[in-house]
Amino acid sequence: MTDIIQELSDLRMSYEQGTLLETDVNANPHLQFIDWFNQALQADLHEPYAMSLATADAQGRPHVRTVLLRGATEQGYDFYTNYDSQKGLDMAENPYVELLFYWAKLERQARIFGRVSKIPEAESTAYYHKRPLGSQIAAHASTPQSGVIATREAFEQKVHDLEQQFAEAKQGEIDKPSFWGGYRVVAEHYEFWQGRPSRLHDRIRYRLQDGQWTIERLMP
Repeated sequence: MTDIIQELSDLRMSYEQGTLLETDVNANPHLQFIDWFNQALQADLHEPYAMSLATADAQGRPHVRTVLLRGATEQGYDFYTNYDSQKGLDMAENPYVELLFYWAKLERQARIFGRVSKIPEAESTAYYHKRPLGSQIAAHASTPQSGVIATREAFEQKVHDLEQQFAEAKQGEIDKPSFWGGYRVVAEHYEFWQGRPSRLHDRIRYRLQDGQWTIERLMP
């Protein structure tokens, strides 16, 4: 007997949206990602910039969560968080991470594997001051991120106290917390996945070898 309302093995769908051939992809994987990302934006998907971030600590224990892409250039892929969070602690111990974008409506996913490092402080500060005031206050309140709190009410009181402290502050006047900032992932591998019927999916991988990108097709 199961508590799930429908037998999971009966839940299936066929992917019919498109194909992904070696002759169609850009030789530059970043440009291929930007092309797909722009298509996801144009498709009016819900938060197409949301991505799963996989990290592992020094013992190899994995952790995954959803964060938001806040920059995408040839130099890397940026996101922001609390340095003292679980992901921050993981990345301090093991700088290799993977990003996953899943765009269900387009039946596509993109994976980016690489090495992460902190964004320069000046860039993190500039981004912090662009955030809404409520988000700036939240960065101060949510520390230590992932830490245990007694009750929701205790946390809301902390937020309320900070709102009172910064009640007269205008955009750019709240200092960025020293424990908060950005990370940049410099890609070493990419994989682009396009769903196909009968689980015969297209998978194209880019690997960086001696400064050049090698394109390979993977088995579904």
